[in-house]
Amino acid sequence: MALQELLKNKLRTFLSLFGVTIGIFCIIGVLATVNSLQRNIQNEIKSMGDNIIFIDKWVWSGGPDYPWWKFVNRPYPKFHELKQIKERSPSTQYAAFFYDISDNIEFGGSVLSGVKIYGASEEYNQIQKLTFGQGRYISDAEFNYGTNVAVIGDEVATKLFTLPEAAINKDIRLKGRLVKVIGVIKKQGKQLTGGWDYDKSIIIPYAFAKTIYLERFSDPKIMVKGYEHITSTILKEELEGVMRSIHRLSPTKESDFALNDLNDISKEVEAAFVGLNIGGAIIGGISLIVGLFGVANIMFVTVKERTSQIGLKKAIGAKRHIILTEFLLEAAFLCIIGGIIGLGLVVLLAFILTRALEFPIYVSVANMAWTFFICILVGIIAGIIPAMQAAKMDPVVAIRS
Repeated sequence: MALQELLKNKLRTFLSLFGVTIGIFCIIGVLATVNSLQRNIQNEIKSMGDNIIFIDKWVWSGGPDYPWWKFVNRPYPKFHELKQIKERSPSTQYAAFFYDISDNIEFGGSVLSGVKIYGASEEYNQIQKLTFGQGRYISDAEFNYGTNVAVIGDEVATKLFTLPEAAINKDIRLKGRLVKVIGVIKKQGKQLTGGWDYDKSIIIPYAFAKTIYLERFSDPKIMVKGYEHITSTILKEELEGVMRSIHRLSPTKESDFALNDLNDISKEVEAAFVGLNIGGAIIGGISLIVGLFGVANIMFVTVKERTSQIGLKKAIGAKRHIILTEFLLEAAFLCIIGGIIGLGLVVLLAFILTRALEFPIYVSVANMAWTFFICILVGIIAGIIPAMQAAKMDPVVAIRS
């Protein structure tokens, strides 16, 4: 009966649906955008490495009161510390020393500026797990002898050689030195956080890199990966003791190094997005409230129009809860149908934006479940007062009206 009434008054139903549709579109659209932004950032952080601790002079996580003055005089990690870490830390599976610096590279008269240069040690690829579209990675012998070879990013290869496959065995010029390209890293795409940005970078052996760049101006770091059964927390605690021992720090002296865990940064990002999700829900909720009042208004009109029908139903034995349920169902159906249309528009827009912007927008199952829950709740809130008025009517007075 509720569905029949909705179909009979098509214009009124459409106007009510429209308000709920816009409300659901706003609230689910905002939540989907915020959740997608959070998921993409979290995925990018995870892509930087799992179960990895970065040894640096700088603490990566810091707010507006970041005490840079406290860290600026700390020593940078040294290459010789790498061997001691592997010897003293049983939880360490792989460890690599690396540094990065931005510089220009040349080929055939073309100059590419702002390229990120990574000077890395042997086990770098064991930790980062690079995949190659063309060619190969640097061999252990090339690392040990400091051979002037490099693997380059897809964007670097495309800009210098037009086609990535054309880059293999070509010589590029770096700081006046010829460097042979032996591999092209598979394209990774745009990243919100920047990350390693391998598309716009090249990797060379550390032994070769130190002959053309001064290490102290290149922000060197050591990254340590633990065994699969070792958590990053355990690895971090172990490395704390190892590094204090290497630096010969007394128990009362403060550590002069930082151990950065990507899991900690991921938790900070998650905490930051809690506020954004609440703000997004409030913004979308305002639109939904407008739709709620629209449905409530229509339900009041509906009750007024059908007063005589309500009286007749009650006169032939309809109980209060039957009348109440009928009008609540009508309001709930209105909101659910509007919610489904709004959710469909969000999914369609997410698909279009994902293709157009190369930025994945996810409409999660949780958001879909929230849509139905919100719609039913809004329907009950919007219809409860009109439904109660209908249920309380005196049948004689209602029939006379």
